[in-house]
Amino acid sequence: MLKNRQFLGELISECIAVMIIVLIGDSVAAMYALYDPSPYKQAYWGVAIVWGLGVTIAIYITGSVSGTHANPAVSLALALYRGFSWRKVPGYCAAQVLGGVIGAALVYTLYQPVIEHYNAAHGLTRAGGGAAGVFFTHPGEGITPLHAFVDEIILTGLLVFGIFAITCEYNTVAPQANSGALIIGLLVASIGACSGYLEAWAINPARDFGPRLFCFLAGWGGSALPGPDNFWWVPIAGPLVGGVVGAGCYQFLIRPFIPRSAAPSIPPAP
Repeated sequence: MLKNRQFLGELISECIAVMIIVLIGDSVAAMYALYDPSPYKQAYWGVAIVWGLGVTIAIYITGSVSGTHANPAVSLALALYRGFSWRKVPGYCAAQVLGGVIGAALVYTLYQPVIEHYNAAHGLTRAGGGAAGVFFTHPGEGITPLHAFVDEIILTGLLVFGIFAITCEYNTVAPQANSGALIIGLLVASIGACSGYLEAWAINPARDFGPRLFCFLAGWGGSALPGPDNFWWVPIAGPLVGGVVGAGCYQFLIRPFIPRSAAPSIPPAP
């Protein structure tokens, strides 16, 4: 009974973590996309840093319960390389996607009048994808779905490579304990700042699919799922592959060469 209660708490924690990330991140996307002039159009670093701070805040709020994976790619990588229970992976992923749905619903609640005004002013409809960029990702100029798939492998690989380095118990150079949350947030922000215009740097299947599912139910229909050029699978498959690759690179190319003299200071993932 105690184990079931703890697992329920972990699922709630993961759901809330992604909800926070999407609520903060999609809200700044709304500020970027729906207003003219936008305060962020000439300051994209502001968008990136807000997404990163959303991740940091989510970790500080939920990390003590579930470890704040907040990303199916992270959960998969931890199960493969760090001993996280495979039995928990499906539940964590489902909770993360649900958090994305709830986060998108909250953003819609905040910005629904602005979305309607924006679409009316530009002659757009939800079914035609009007304001969809607030909620989920799509390819930028010149980017094909296949190229975006490769991008997401590389970018998520960098993300999970960094997370594994920051949380490695033997890596005494990395920030320890509470400081790690801030550095992970800055890592997310850095990835966004250098690659956001490619396809809005999903790097997290739950962050994209949860809001996409909400939008499908809220009137965006086929523009959300399957999306133009059937793009929906790219922000799922790319990050899952990239997370495994990035974590593997750290586990096999860096971790074996770190001195083991220091005692572990970070507990293993739950």
